[in-house]
Amino acid sequence: MGVLEMGLLLLGILALLLGAGVWISMSLMACGWASLLLTGKMTAGEVLATTVWGGSNSWTLAALPLFIWMGEILFRTRLSEEMFRGLAPWLGWLPGRLMHVNVLGCGIFGSVSGSSAATCATIAKIALPELKRRGYNESMSLGSLAGAGTLGILIPPSITMVVYAVAAEVSIIQVFLAGFLPGLLVMALYSGYIAIWSLLHPSETPPDDMRMSLREKLYESRNLIPCMLLIALVFASLLFGWATATECAAWGVLGSFAISWWSGMLSWKSFWDSVMGATRLTCMIMLILAGASFMSVAMSYTGVPLALAQWVNGLGLSPYMLIAVLTLMYIVLGTALDGISMILLTTAVVLPMVKHAGFDLVWFGIFMVLVIEMAEISPPVGFNLFVLQAMSGKDSLYVARASLPFFFLLVVAAALVTVFPDIVMSVPRWAFPDR
Repeated sequence: MGVLEMGLLLLGILALLLGAGVWISMSLMACGWASLLLTGKMTAGEVLATTVWGGSNSWTLAALPLFIWMGEILFRTRLSEEMFRGLAPWLGWLPGRLMHVNVLGCGIFGSVSGSSAATCATIAKIALPELKRRGYNESMSLGSLAGAGTLGILIPPSITMVVYAVAAEVSIIQVFLAGFLPGLLVMALYSGYIAIWSLLHPSETPPDDMRMSLREKLYESRNLIPCMLLIALVFASLLFGWATATECAAWGVLGSFAISWWSGMLSWKSFWDSVMGATRLTCMIMLILAGASFMSVAMSYTGVPLALAQWVNGLGLSPYMLIAVLTLMYIVLGTALDGISMILLTTAVVLPMVKHAGFDLVWFGIFMVLVIEMAEISPPVGFNLFVLQAMSGKDSLYVARASLPFFFLLVVAAALVTVFPDIVMSVPRWAFPDR
């Protein structure tokens, strides 16, 4: 059997298993097993045992459950309520007023959460009913929440970034640092769009009813101080190299417990719920990582990744054309898969092509996160759409239409970081001059 025929057969097996509803991790392992059986070069059981152990036995991966736990702890606090109260008084002068709370709130919570769906749900829990009660446009409120919720995986620390860094064998800290400026760029694009839309639709923005003195504003914002201190500690530790990513995650967990105690939400039940929530999500991701590691090694014996890379190289695509093709591919994949599965399913084939085209793998990690953000608000498997559908009572098509402008803003952000890669790479190069 030729390499092309083998590649198509394996792709068909994978598509069949995924379409039948088999777990992604099990589908990847089955596809890897079939690869080794077709080549007959190695014993499948031995390769499975060594790759699953090797893919899981990594100190780098210790950061993953800790960052997940940090987000789970904060998800069970009153942080969303305090964030709305603390940010709202400062935003009355901006066109769009309180809708900017969605963007800033998601940006702040995303920097201590690492999960898009958790960020979206946490901020929407208080912001959505408040905006509706005050008479803000419901479609814009939902769209801005869906778009801003994706900041949870772009602003470090991010679970998705940890998974990519492990899969691509690059520094987690460098990927984290690379996400700072793109995160601010996306926030600026979102807030800019909200301001322009509000200027064009002045009747859709209620008058400012939160006029306060400076002292009153500071008093309302007092409960944000612990969260801002935690963010500053994590960011400074990453930026100045005071701690590794795993050590930052451990400090983040301690800081999350402190915030939970500060807000009066720390109890045995909330502690146990956070532990079990983090355990479930970590086990799911680790199982997918193990499956992807096995399939990656198994596929290397077939020669399919190398042949595909050579075929793409033979097309003579320019680097920008390659990125455009990969963007379309990931958008299509995002209609059926979650972000972590997209990364682990494609890195074995895509990374050699990207590296050959001359792109930095740290830069490509941020590009992938931006494209995954698009998938988070793309039907039918956009997780942020599901979250807001459940919280608003609207159908998924309505939420998807409301999110469409923010989808295109993410496309603009991806184009900007492609044309101007220093937006991504300037901070890692500053922190690591010898890279």
